[in-house]
Amino acid sequence: MITPLRRAVLVLACAALPACSILPKAEPANVYRLPVASQAATAHGGASLPWTLRIGKPQASDALNSPRIAVLPQGDLVSSYKGARWSDPAPVLLRNRLLDGFSRDGRLRGLSTDDSNVQGDYELGGDLQAFQSEYTGTGVTVHVRLDARLVDGRSQRIIASQRFEVSQPVAGTAVPSVVTAFGQASDRLTGQVIEWALAQAAVAPKNQ
Repeated sequence: MITPLRRAVLVLACAALPACSILPKAEPANVYRLPVASQAATAHGGASLPWTLRIGKPQASDALNSPRIAVLPQGDLVSSYKGARWSDPAPVLLRNRLLDGFSRDGRLRGLSTDDSNVQGDYELGGDLQAFQSEYTGTGVTVHVRLDARLVDGRSQRIIASQRFEVSQPVAGTAVPSVVTAFGQASDRLTGQVIEWALAQAAVAPKNQ
């Protein structure tokens, strides 16, 4: 055990040596963006819709609300890939992917996010229940699961809710392959959420 007196001596000794440090060195990490898969949505070509949408970050557990790239190596053990992290926490990555998907789709041009004070006729949010890779006996699979909610922007009444879940096999076990699969899974889920949200808003009672 290092006593307070010994710790003070170490600090003073290190202060006299420019290269000396008693602090652990930060582990270098590769920072990954969420890639856009080749099948990402493109312009739909339909008429622009007259309402606006505010997209919020989904709620998530501490294990997912983090830049760490989550992995379940076995059973219920939650870990992360060493020396790799996301450019943003997973809920931010998915929100930005949804925003990009709606923008690419083109039918809904009035878009904003919860990072701004701009309100929308409708709000899209929910709970991110899974955003991880999982090891099985046959390989590695990325799982993304979102319990989505579409809310009236004025009354805050829930208009519709639905669970979206996508599984994407990974071509190998290397981190770059895992990251690619996350991009593919996120794009597939985004396409499903877009069609659902637009359909639900079309039949919802209009704001008074």
